[in-house]
Amino acid sequence: MDDQSSKKQKGLTYEDAGVSIDTMDAGIRDSKELIRSTYRPEVLGDVGHFGGLFALDKSKYDEPVLVSSTDSVGTKLRVAFMTGKHNTVGADLVAHCGNDIVVLGAEPIFFLDYLGIGKLERHVMGQLIEGVAKGCKEVGCALIGGETAELPSLYKEGEYDLAGAIVGVVERSQIVTGEKITIGDNIIGLASVGLHTNGYSLARKILFDVCGYGVDDFIQELGMAIGEALLKPHKSYVKSILNLLSKFNVKSDFKVKGIAHLTGGGLIDNVPRILPENCCALINKNSWKMLPIFPFMQEKGNVAEMEMYRVFNMGIGMVIVVSADYTEQIMDELKASGETVYKIGQIVEGEKKVVFQ
Repeated sequence: MDDQSSKKQKGLTYEDAGVSIDTMDAGIRDSKELIRSTYRPEVLGDVGHFGGLFALDKSKYDEPVLVSSTDSVGTKLRVAFMTGKHNTVGADLVAHCGNDIVVLGAEPIFFLDYLGIGKLERHVMGQLIEGVAKGCKEVGCALIGGETAELPSLYKEGEYDLAGAIVGVVERSQIVTGEKITIGDNIIGLASVGLHTNGYSLARKILFDVCGYGVDDFIQELGMAIGEALLKPHKSYVKSILNLLSKFNVKSDFKVKGIAHLTGGGLIDNVPRILPENCCALINKNSWKMLPIFPFMQEKGNVAEMEMYRVFNMGIGMVIVVSADYTEQIMDELKASGETVYKIGQIVEGEKKVVFQ
């Protein structure tokens, strides 16, 4: 009897359609301790509930405000597929989301992840959750839930998408919006460690399509293989910034006035999001050490300079606008937290945009 006839006699199963419940259950069992390792005291229940439970400690706040954000890893995942290395992109995802809410002064408290995959492989699922759990511990939030969907008709075998949502909390009076920014304030930049999670469609176009490199090709100018350079982690600035805010933003007296996470849009599109009217960010392009991958890609792809600054972070992952009188103290505090810090510009009178000099 052939296989087709045998299946008809036995009756079709979900696995025949490309979805393995057994593999998913095994993957969850493998990851339970990793997930539990992220739990904070406020987490109620355990792995496997239909929803995550988190009891906010209201005694810590007068007016707690919940802050949320959602994002994905984007086409950086393509590099993970090409290298077969899946244990870093989960941490990238959490770091990106955590940075997006800490700019408002929020402490991340819990995270939810979503994995959509063509064919579930137990070791891939394990690596992805390993990365998410590592990212959650780095920013201090709990991984309290998520969804894994095996979708053979939507994704090719060996491909997946990874997304997540984060929730944080901030005292209402301590929300950092940028509205307190004034002319004469200084602009500080915190160094990135690579592309983070933005600009990968252009980066892949340059490096793989135009140049014809493979992920294992060693590039002298970068000091590493292409794949290693592109999988550099999305740095989390959460703990450094929360520590900074606790020391320099006391009650309504804000020395740290605005914070921008440099994601898609780079310096050009992200910094204006925190500027009040009539405030212009004057930035000195030569004030920080640029990572070699950026001029390398610019040359190889013949990319215009302003296009580079609009697509990539160009070596600055976070921008902080601070009171001029406290700039040195704030920079020293950030350095003590392990950050590489540059004074990159100043707020001047003008149109609400970035101007380079």
